Amino acid sequence: MKNALMMVGGWEGHTPEKSADVFQPLLEAAGFSVRRERTLDIYLDEDVMSALDLVVPIWTQDTITNEQLAGLQSAVESGVGMAGWHGCMADSFRHSPPYQFMVGGQWVAHPGGIIDYEVNITNHDDPITEGIGDFKMHSEQYYMHIDPSNEVLATTTFEGDQAGQYWIKGATIPVYWKRVWGKGRIFYGSVGHQYTDFDVPEAREIMRRGMLWAAR
Repeated sequence: MKNALMMVGGWEGHTPEKSADVFQPLLEAAGFSVRRERTLDIYLDEDVMSALDLVVPIWTQDTITNEQLAGLQSAVESGVGMAGWHGCMADSFRHSPPYQFMVGGQWVAHPGGIIDYEVNITNHDDPITEGIGDFKMHSEQYYMHIDPSNEVLATTTFEGDQAGQYWIKGATIPVYWKRVWGKGRIFYGSVGHQYTDFDVPEAREIMRRGMLWAAR
């Protein structure tokens, strides 16, 4: 059996507990023992972290100490996978560039708030997105600053009519990507503002597959 750690906390607007409820049974069905933690100090426990196969951070904003971050990064570098979504992973610790470096991107805006937008699959051969077509969302469309070393699996294009920000018209931003950090695999998807976003079958399935891919 594999071991997954769900880190549940931070800003409540991203429904961390209910979002965890979506994926915990899916991980358990795939043979994982899932543990939930609500304090970042778990990253300081080397015995716990070294026994993991996957970390799922569901933790928006807040701050992380250098020691906590070092524990997380050391685990991932050794081969523990990390997979997550939206601001729960890519807007977790705004004042920690080393964390953002590991994730591969950082949220900077969601022009217009809750809007209709499309996710376009750009890699149809990857097992995470294989057999899944473009799909529509009614949620926050994330504008992000991205690491160019990411392997991008899907993108979204901004219409330029959100909140009057016409200058971003035609800008194409990654939605799903994967990368490595040392021996660890990292998967990220910007879909997932609230747990109901995962009512969209494509969004739920891509994240499920991404978690399984990232796991040690």
